[in-house]
Amino acid sequence: MLVELGIKNFAIISSLRLQFHKGMTALTGETGAGKSIIIDAMGLLCGSRGSADYIREGATKCSLEGLFELPNDRAFHEVLSELGIETEDELLIVQRDISQSGKNICRVNGRTLTLANLRRIGAFLVDIQGQNEHQELLQPERHLHLLDQFGGKKFQGLLEKYRQAFETYQHLKQQMRKIQANEQSYVQRMDMLHFQQDEIASANLLPNEEEELVEEREKLGNYQKIVDSLAQSYALLTNDEGNSLDGVGAALTSMQDIAHLDSEYETISENLQSAFYLLQEAAGDISRQFDSLAFDEGRLEEVNQRLELIRQLKRKYGETVPEILAYHEEITKELTESAYTEGQLEHLEKEVKEQEEVTWNLAEQLHLERKKIAHKLSQAIVTELKELYMEHSQFEVRFLNGKKILQEAGFDEVEFYLTTNPGEPLKPLVKVASGGELSRMLLALKTIFSQNQGITSIVFDEVDTGVSGRVAQAIAEKIAKIAENSQVLCITHLPQVAAIADYQYYIKKEIHDGRTQTIVSELPQNKRVNEIARMLAGSEVTELTLEHAKELLAMAGH
Repeated sequence: MLVELGIKNFAIISSLRLQFHKGMTALTGETGAGKSIIIDAMGLLCGSRGSADYIREGATKCSLEGLFELPNDRAFHEVLSELGIETEDELLIVQRDISQSGKNICRVNGRTLTLANLRRIGAFLVDIQGQNEHQELLQPERHLHLLDQFGGKKFQGLLEKYRQAFETYQHLKQQMRKIQANEQSYVQRMDMLHFQQDEIASANLLPNEEEELVEEREKLGNYQKIVDSLAQSYALLTNDEGNSLDGVGAALTSMQDIAHLDSEYETISENLQSAFYLLQEAAGDISRQFDSLAFDEGRLEEVNQRLELIRQLKRKYGETVPEILAYHEEITKELTESAYTEGQLEHLEKEVKEQEEVTWNLAEQLHLERKKIAHKLSQAIVTELKELYMEHSQFEVRFLNGKKILQEAGFDEVEFYLTTNPGEPLKPLVKVASGGELSRMLLALKTIFSQNQGITSIVFDEVDTGVSGRVAQAIAEKIAKIAENSQVLCITHLPQVAAIADYQYYIKKEIHDGRTQTIVSELPQNKRVNEIARMLAGSEVTELTLEHAKELLAMAGH
């Protein structure tokens, strides 16, 4: 349920914070006072489209905030888990800011969401039924969805099982059509990918191989230069006549004789000693390198051939060896996932046929279950309509005898048929129902569905327009019945509806500092009498209308 609603700089509302209760709450006030603005704010919190036009004149943005108790719905908690939204104390804080640029910032429990994901969450929180919401009843293609809502958990499980089977069937058909559409080019592509896969695999490439081969080729190509340089360097360091090591050793001996006389001499001696040992080590390294040298003309040819192979593969599959290896992985994946290539089309066709049979069987089961559900729904709606003073109504969920085509919800097509007059045949609801009758149909459906729909709050925005007298009283009682299972907020001009509500909020416009703003206050019992009397009498409230208002409240048990 909606626990609290905060609105700031929204339309003619400067700042407003309302606390709501369980049960039924009526929102009343003069036309144009801002009742529907509050409902608009709730709709925006649940993901409806918003624009900068909602922002109060002079403000840079409008801010909306709703505090909700969590619905007890497994699908709802799965959505929260998917979106990474944590909950504490079984509460959900929904926030939405709209700026002058039209930018929307949506948060749920502090986590920023896209508008689409906010809409997914909002679908579980609030169900807003306005004067235009009965348009769903005027769309026959929506009647199957309404019928399915009346099905219990067993039916919903069967429907989900069918949808999974249908999705698998569609996927297999898509694969089969993809192959059939151009089997020759498909097979040719598979052949080409197999060739490419084998060519790259047979090369046994290593990620850093090219760099290592280039380095080896440079050494092999400069073999004589390396031999000459090593020989000359070793000779200069170790030659019997005037070699560098002997010279450095003699200098070291001379400096060691005087090193104790001055710290600088000692430093020179130490440096000469380090140089002598480093030169000895270098001479040893040069000797080992020289001894290990061996020119292999065949190896140079191997390296050049290997580099040429890599060059050819780079020209076909990528600019570097890692890119070639990545391409090999990509085509291997495509070949692995292409389970139905070449001669396997026949196998796929068989699998499609088997899955089609499974899907049709489930669709037939859905059809039989819907027949039972349709009968129960028809009886329930007739019962509800009788309580709404449509005593002679007959209602039927009619299954259309069109061509059976598997679709996302099965092959059924249904349409609601209605007659409200004795002796008149049943006709499509869309052709015979008046505005008032549609409102009562909507209430009948909401009464039936509210028991298992799982919505935390249902909002009725003047759905009682165009009715009066005993019908108004019946509508009031019906809305109150819905409130037994869901929190109900009801914008109304009917005193009967306002009187039966558990709580009543009065909405009015006031002018402060030359600006119009909407004020909302919860009415205590004595103020409810005055407001309901105003709704009964209009501008002039008499003692008689006050007594009538008290009577209405008393009849409602207040």
